Amino acid sequence: MTTGSDEGSTKRPPPITASRGRHAPDADQAPSRLTPKGEALSVLLPDVLTKYEVEIGADIDEVVCHAPASHIDAIAGILKSDERTSFKYLRLLCVVDYEEQEAAFDVVYHLYSLEHQHKMVLKGRVPASDPKLPTVTTVWRGADWYEREMHDLFGVEFLGHPDLRTLILPDGFEGYPGRKSYPLHDYDEF
Repeated sequence: MTTGSDEGSTKRPPPITASRGRHAPDADQAPSRLTPKGEALSVLLPDVLTKYEVEIGADIDEVVCHAPASHIDAIAGILKSDERTSFKYLRLLCVVDYEEQEAAFDVVYHLYSLEHQHKMVLKGRVPASDPKLPTVTTVWRGADWYEREMHDLFGVEFLGHPDLRTLILPDGFEGYPGRKSYPLHDYDEF
């Protein structure tokens, strides 16, 4: 981009300071704006999951349910089988690394109901020092490869998984490259 008075010079955005690097983002959060279906789901979930101590909230346009990791398989089973929720589709399973700030990982399940056309996020927090929780492959068969990938990248052990062998890393690979603490050689922050 050139300016009229500085012919040939280019304007660049200001450099990112050290506090805004990969490990410490300094970004504003977008406000939560649930759809009417999302609002109805957030009201319904405490009744569906009354047996468990869960925290229901919202993030951007999705209902978020924080649940005890030790019961994640049972909660997932209820969310799938209860006709009011009918979450039969696991869109994605991922891990978010909070190891540096809170010594924990969030295992995040993105769910969708084809029947009701609503969506939500189910989260279970595990300690980074011993990241274990039950598998959900008994609920959604499609969780198989997701869990294997998260085991490879973050070292999360999914108890009861039928086959947690390496999926994407070469045999004998040491460490967990998805973790922020993993050393990335030849990498510089912008």
